[in-house]
Amino acid sequence: MTSLTSQKALKRATNVSLSVTVLEDAKALGINVSQVCEASLRSYVRDEQARRWKEEHQEFIAAYNASVDKDGLPLDEWRGF
Repeated sequence: MTSLTSQKALKRATNVSLSVTVLEDAKALGINVSQVCEASLRSYVRDEQARRWKEEHQEFIAAYNASVDKDGLPLDEWRGF
């Protein structure tokens, strides 16, 4: 099985509602709507995962930052730069 075949096997058809004008303009420009939607959604998902991770760990991050403010960076005395 080739890489392209493998990629297609991992995809699922779905319905997406888009503005008629945007869709027509994209098609007129030869834009692959599926690829753009997937890339955009992948980026959005990555950003949302990062936002939620930060939210979930905000107490630890605040405590760590306070510790660094108070005591400096761990192992800072051995840093060579």
